[in-house]
Amino acid sequence: MMKGTGTLYGVGVGPGDPRLLTFRAAEIICGSPVLAVPGSGSDSRAAYEIAKAALPQVGRKELLILSMPMVKDADELERSHNRAALQLAERLQAGQDVAFLTLGDPSIYSTYAYLHRRVQKMGFAVEMIPGVSSFCAAAAKLGEALVSGGEALHLLPASYGVKEGLCLGGTRVLMKAGRELPEVLHLLHERGERAMLVQNCGMENERVCRRLEGKVPPDYFTILIVKEEGE
Repeated sequence: MMKGTGTLYGVGVGPGDPRLLTFRAAEIICGSPVLAVPGSGSDSRAAYEIAKAALPQVGRKELLILSMPMVKDADELERSHNRAALQLAERLQAGQDVAFLTLGDPSIYSTYAYLHRRVQKMGFAVEMIPGVSSFCAAAAKLGEALVSGGEALHLLPASYGVKEGLCLGGTRVLMKAGRELPEVLHLLHERGERAMLVQNCGMENERVCRRLEGKVPPDYFTILIVKEEGE
């Protein structure tokens, strides 16, 4: 690692409730002069607002907004991730620690993962600070154990098609359904699957449904938990 340079931290701030911010996450956020967030996407400011609600000093820190459009075009993603990594490298080279704030945990479907690898290859120190994952918080809201005994747990990105994933046994967690929610719900109905839903877990507009009936408005922060019959 380069001597005299800063460290990039990918900090999980939890799913929404500021009280779920860990002591380690608070320590890193308070000790980092620069906070970074992606400049687009539904979670671009949410993570920052959660940290700010838990730690008032967050509002006095420099905020680095990285342009990272939420698209599926591989070339555009590559360009935006490379640009963001270079912006972070400038701060790290100047000796500043940077805390990249992400909802939930940085190791689970997080934009931060792409930057972690790139910045590490540049020779800078990087570290992930785990956070309470959204699907674990959703299960707690529902009062449901995700798995027990020898059951399997599968995490599926709902916006990338889930038909094959729903054929897997055990508990299936569909994350970030967003605009795909009506299609996903239709597929679950066709399969006769029992699903539970939590939207905006831990946030002011939280919605918890143990049994899905009627239409549910699409929302980016939607988690569906699908259990096998008899579980």
